[in-house]
Amino acid sequence: MINEEKESILDNEISELIIPAHKVAIVQIGNSLEHALLVLIKSGYSAIPVLDHDYKLRGLISTTIIMDSILGLEKIEYEKLGEHKVEEIMMTKVARINENGIFFRALELSINHPFLCVENEEGVFVGLLTRKSILAVIHRHLKN
Repeated sequence: MINEEKESILDNEISELIIPAHKVAIVQIGNSLEHALLVLIKSGYSAIPVLDHDYKLRGLISTTIIMDSILGLEKIEYEKLGEHKVEEIMMTKVARINENGIFFRALELSINHPFLCVENEEGVFVGLLTRKSILAVIHRHLKN
Protein backbone atom coordinates (compact mmCIF):
# COMPACT_ATOMS: atom_id res chain seq x y z
CA MET A 1 0.00 0.00 0.00
CA ILE A 2 2.75 2.48 0.93
CA ASN A 3 4.72 1.58 -2.20
CA GLU A 4 1.67 2.20 -4.42
CA GLU A 5 1.15 5.60 -2.80
CA LYS A 6 4.84 6.45 -3.19
CA GLU A 7 4.76 5.53 -6.87
CA SER A 8 1.70 7.68 -7.51
CA ILE A 9 3.41 10.71 -5.93
CA LEU A 10 6.56 10.23 -7.97
CA ASP A 11 4.67 9.75 -11.24
CA ASN A 12 2.50 12.88 -10.83
CA GLU A 13 3.04 15.77 -13.21
CA ILE A 14 4.56 18.95 -11.82
CA SER A 15 2.13 21.37 -13.45
CA GLU A 16 0.24 22.23 -10.25
CA LEU A 17 3.49 23.22 -8.48
CA ILE A 18 4.79 25.69 -11.07
CA ILE A 19 5.05 29.39 -10.24
CA PRO A 20 3.79 30.97 -13.50
CA ALA A 21 6.20 33.07 -15.58
CA HIS A 22 4.20 36.28 -15.07
CA LYS A 23 4.96 36.05 -11.33
CA VAL A 24 8.70 35.44 -11.78
CA ALA A 25 11.35 38.17 -11.80
CA ILE A 26 13.35 37.89 -15.04
CA VAL A 27 15.77 39.88 -17.19
CA GLN A 28 16.25 39.71 -20.93
CA ILE A 29 19.21 39.34 -23.23
CA GLY A 30 20.47 42.86 -23.90
CA ASN A 31 19.72 44.18 -20.42
CA SER A 32 22.63 45.82 -18.65
CA LEU A 33 24.21 44.40 -15.53
CA GLU A 34 22.93 47.49 -13.74
CA HIS A 35 19.34 46.62 -14.67
CA ALA A 36 19.83 42.98 -13.67
CA LEU A 37 21.29 43.96 -10.30
CA LEU A 38 18.34 46.29 -9.66
CA VAL A 39 15.87 43.50 -10.48
CA LEU A 40 17.73 41.06 -8.24
CA ILE A 41 17.84 43.50 -5.33
CA LYS A 42 14.20 44.60 -5.70
CA SER A 43 12.95 41.01 -6.00
CA GLY A 44 15.03 39.73 -3.11
CA TYR A 45 16.20 36.72 -5.12
CA SER A 46 19.83 35.74 -5.51
CA ALA A 47 19.40 34.39 -9.06
CA ILE A 48 16.84 34.90 -11.83
CA PRO A 49 16.26 33.58 -15.37
CA VAL A 50 17.57 35.36 -18.46
CA LEU A 51 15.18 35.15 -21.43
CA ASP A 52 15.55 36.12 -25.07
CA HIS A 53 12.99 38.24 -26.93
CA ASP A 54 10.94 35.10 -27.72
CA TYR A 55 10.78 34.30 -23.97
CA LYS A 56 13.07 31.30 -24.37
CA LEU A 57 15.37 30.52 -21.48
CA ARG A 58 19.00 31.44 -22.21
CA GLY A 59 20.61 31.41 -18.77
CA LEU A 60 20.64 32.58 -15.17
CA ILE A 61 22.11 35.72 -13.68
CA SER A 62 22.90 36.12 -10.00
CA THR A 63 24.08 38.81 -7.64
CA THR A 64 27.28 36.84 -7.07
CA ILE A 65 28.06 36.59 -10.79
CA ILE A 66 27.48 40.32 -11.22
CA MET A 67 29.57 41.27 -8.21
CA ASP A 68 32.41 38.99 -9.33
CA SER A 69 32.38 40.70 -12.72
CA ILE A 70 32.84 44.20 -11.28
CA LEU A 71 35.45 43.42 -8.64
CA GLY A 72 38.73 45.07 -9.50
CA LEU A 73 42.05 44.54 -7.81
CA GLU A 74 41.62 47.47 -5.46
CA LYS A 75 37.97 48.50 -5.67
CA ILE A 76 34.52 47.59 -6.93
CA GLU A 77 34.25 49.02 -10.44
CA TYR A 78 30.62 50.14 -10.44
CA GLU A 79 30.98 51.83 -13.83
CA LYS A 80 31.13 48.37 -15.44
CA LEU A 81 27.48 47.79 -14.49
CA GLY A 82 26.24 50.05 -17.30
CA GLU A 83 28.89 48.94 -19.80
CA HIS A 84 28.18 45.20 -19.87
CA LYS A 85 25.17 43.03 -20.74
CA VAL A 86 23.79 40.03 -18.87
CA GLU A 87 24.57 37.63 -21.73
CA GLU A 88 28.29 38.35 -21.32
CA ILE A 89 28.46 36.81 -17.86
CA MET A 90 25.29 34.74 -17.27
CA MET A 91 25.42 31.04 -16.47
CA THR A 92 24.21 29.07 -19.47
CA LYS A 93 23.95 25.70 -17.74
CA VAL A 94 20.47 25.85 -16.24
CA ALA A 95 18.47 23.20 -14.40
CA ARG A 96 15.35 22.89 -16.54
CA ILE A 97 12.36 20.64 -16.85
CA ASN A 98 9.45 20.38 -19.26
CA GLU A 99 6.09 21.62 -17.98
CA ASN A 100 4.74 18.07 -18.42
CA GLY A 101 7.64 16.54 -16.53
CA ILE A 102 7.09 14.08 -13.72
CA PHE A 103 7.62 14.72 -10.03
CA PHE A 104 10.42 12.17 -9.67
CA ARG A 105 12.57 13.97 -12.26
CA ALA A 106 11.92 17.30 -10.54
CA LEU A 107 12.90 15.79 -7.20
CA GLU A 108 16.08 14.40 -8.72
CA LEU A 109 17.07 17.76 -10.24
CA SER A 110 16.20 19.71 -7.08
CA ILE A 111 18.89 17.90 -5.11
CA ASN A 112 21.50 20.25 -6.58
CA HIS A 113 19.36 23.26 -7.51
CA PRO A 114 17.13 25.53 -5.39
CA PHE A 115 14.76 26.00 -8.33
CA LEU A 116 14.13 24.54 -11.76
CA CYS A 117 13.22 26.56 -14.83
CA VAL A 118 10.14 25.14 -16.52
CA GLU A 119 9.73 25.25 -20.30
CA ASN A 120 7.07 24.16 -22.76
CA GLU A 121 7.65 21.96 -25.81
CA GLU A 122 8.87 24.96 -27.85
CA GLY A 123 11.41 25.96 -25.18
CA VAL A 124 9.38 28.95 -23.99
CA PHE A 125 9.81 29.77 -20.30
CA VAL A 126 6.57 29.03 -18.43
CA GLY A 127 7.71 29.41 -14.82
CA LEU A 128 9.71 28.08 -11.91
CA LEU A 129 9.51 25.01 -9.74
CA THR A 130 11.09 25.54 -6.34
CA ARG A 131 12.76 22.98 -4.12
CA LYS A 132 10.48 24.29 -1.36
CA SER A 133 7.32 23.26 -3.24
CA ILE A 134 8.78 19.82 -3.99
CA LEU A 135 9.70 19.27 -0.34
CA ALA A 136 6.24 20.46 0.77
CA VAL A 137 4.61 17.73 -1.37
CA ILE A 138 6.92 15.08 0.06
CA HIS A 139 6.32 16.31 3.60
CA ARG A 140 2.54 16.31 3.14
CA HIS A 141 2.57 12.72 1.83
CA LEU A 142 4.93 11.43 4.50
CA LYS A 143 2.86 13.08 7.22
CA ASN A 144 -0.34 11.33 6.07
